[in-house]
Amino acid sequence: MSCCGNEERHKHRNLTEEKDLLKRLNRIEGQVRGIKAMVEDERYCVDILNQVSAVQAALNGFSRVLLSNHIKTCVIDEIEAGNAEETVEELCKTIQKLMK
Repeated sequence: MSCCGNEERHKHRNLTEEKDLLKRLNRIEGQVRGIKAMVEDERYCVDILNQVSAVQAALNGFSRVLLSNHIKTCVIDEIEAGNAEETVEELCKTIQKLMK
């Protein structure tokens, strides 16, 4: 690990995983553009808030899928490589951030 935690890491994803994640992100991006259009069209606040709630749920779903994939691949690989303590600590910190 580099000084100050500025190490840039990468993860190769299989085509199915990448397509699923990108499909979810494209859908979320469209929802956000829809919210912007609703604001510009002066739509009713509750209607906009309902759409914001849908975007938050979609982002939470994206995070759950990404976290699950991370645990099944990156975390297992790092533990098998002998980096269990550091890996579990990073995972715990990540989960804490997601639960805020």
